[in-house]
Amino acid sequence: MIDFCSQESKPLLEVEEAIAKILEAMQVVKDHEVVDLKSGLGRVLAQDVFANVSSPPEKNSAMDGYAFSSKDIINGNDFALTLVGTAWAGRPYTDKIESGQCVRIYTGAVLPDAFDSVIMQEHVIVSHKFIHFPATTQPYQNVRKMGEDIALAAAVLEANKILSPIDLGLLASVGVEKIAVKRQIRVAFFSTGDELQTLGQPLGSGQIYDSNRYTLNGLLTDPLYSVSDLGVLPDDPNILEASFIKAAEHYDVIISTGGASVGDADHIKEILTRCGNINFWKLAIKPGKPLAFGKIGNCHFFGLPGNPVAVVVTFHYLVAPALRKLAGLAIAKKLQITATSLSDFKKSAGRQEYLRGILTQDPNGEFLVSSAGKQGSNILRSLSLSNCYIVLPVACEGVNAGDKVRVDLMPSVSII
Repeated sequence: MIDFCSQESKPLLEVEEAIAKILEAMQVVKDHEVVDLKSGLGRVLAQDVFANVSSPPEKNSAMDGYAFSSKDIINGNDFALTLVGTAWAGRPYTDKIESGQCVRIYTGAVLPDAFDSVIMQEHVIVSHKFIHFPATTQPYQNVRKMGEDIALAAAVLEANKILSPIDLGLLASVGVEKIAVKRQIRVAFFSTGDELQTLGQPLGSGQIYDSNRYTLNGLLTDPLYSVSDLGVLPDDPNILEASFIKAAEHYDVIISTGGASVGDADHIKEILTRCGNINFWKLAIKPGKPLAFGKIGNCHFFGLPGNPVAVVVTFHYLVAPALRKLAGLAIAKKLQITATSLSDFKKSAGRQEYLRGILTQDPNGEFLVSSAGKQGSNILRSLSLSNCYIVLPVACEGVNAGDKVRVDLMPSVSII
């Protein structure tokens, strides 16, 4: 079987080739800014970060118990020490300590210099001012050493790392208050098409509500990006071209949806060729074949198809890696799983196809995948229900239930 939609005068560019071309065109953003630590979540470090203090800054107790010196241990015998005070977290015991003495200590409290060991409170017997230690008492237990996690001036995090909530806590623990992060990637997006109507307005004959801008806004909601929604543009080549040129002066990336096909009202390729340069147009992918990628001045341009599922698929596989490259991040490879298909899928050779699927796991740990529903490129419902893509290669001519298939997990999904 042949995919007649893919018959061209020359072979269509395959997805992996397109990704390589896109990444080759991307230059990492060099500019950076200094922000407060709390504002760093999800941002990319521009520089290596070093510890301002050790973590922990002093030796302290890992348990509620009693601090003592290992020199007072009597090997193989019980022994008793005199309780002389208490060390609290934030309120160290500072009086002079002599041999044969111990201190009540709480988790996180600084150990007096004379002590090197802590015994858990459950392991001793308290008798007035005397603490009775068992013969099994071990030295150097339950003590956190100074700098055990990170030493003063040690490297904490390396540049080009996305800061997670854990990273923020780690940096705070070593006294880092401000950090240098790469500036946000400036992204603008808009939809094109005379048929698109704004939410809240009644639909006229032939009109549909514009869903793509809402989808893109969600996909681009990330601290890495500074995002602008430029609205809906009509199918007017002069207005489109002027809008493209103006936006290219202010943004790193422009994403449009619609107008990238071959109809009379599909102007994106023509305009991109005239006011910029086009790297490629049309891919061996389904959905998403009529995708245009190029540049207007210093601004990268993605002309995505208008069908809503094609927008999501091409964003996940082509746009997202480009934005990560611009931000200075390594390109994360999607987690691929081999699963048994529970559904039949028809397919023609010619394009790599991304089907919406629901991945599950049986009691034996085997992965199973089934269709999420109708697979038309206008069907958002099945995309909403899916947690993965079933990826069928270019040469594949269909799948029968029971066949093994490649499955790519969608971002932030759970397996049922």
